[in-house]
Amino acid sequence: MTTMFKVGYFVGSLSSTSINRKLAAALVRLAHPGFEMNEIPIRDLPLYSADHDEDYPPVARDLKQAIADNDAILFVTPEYNRAIPGGLKNAIDWASRPWGQNSFSRKPSAVIGASIGAIGTAVAQQNLRSVLSFCNSPQMNAPEAYIHFTPDLINDEGEVSVESTRDFLRNYMAEFHQFVARVYTALPRGE
Repeated sequence: MTTMFKVGYFVGSLSSTSINRKLAAALVRLAHPGFEMNEIPIRDLPLYSADHDEDYPPVARDLKQAIADNDAILFVTPEYNRAIPGGLKNAIDWASRPWGQNSFSRKPSAVIGASIGAIGTAVAQQNLRSVLSFCNSPQMNAPEAYIHFTPDLINDEGEVSVESTRDFLRNYMAEFHQFVARVYTALPRGE
């Protein structure tokens, strides 16, 4: 019997034509059967300010609740100027505050990204891993996944045209399922 987990995913790009949105669609299609996937939207979040810590706006409360409602988080991120996009960092800032109410604490996570460049978001992923370490999120460190996005690799429906890439992404999601199961064996939910 397969253990079921709800996985919320963030698409780091706000662009409707993002190649990382296509990658996310592919990951949903290729997800392990033990995953129920759902996107956690970040587009409408205002810029984070500690001025809101006493009274979070509804969209930020919704973000924190969406993270709480999931067993694990998948980050699908582009690389902007050798770092994660500002919108994604802003979402993480909202979710990790106010102090003592960090939504990512003990929440298993994985990071993946696509780029038209050959290094496929490697620097942004290292940047994100550093942030997630501070947020106390157990991270799947292997396999790493830096996707060099070429024209027609993934269509808008998430269909992957290259068999080896499709197999790699399917395996990545299977490994993520195993990782989440291991985390919850060591850190049972609700404790």
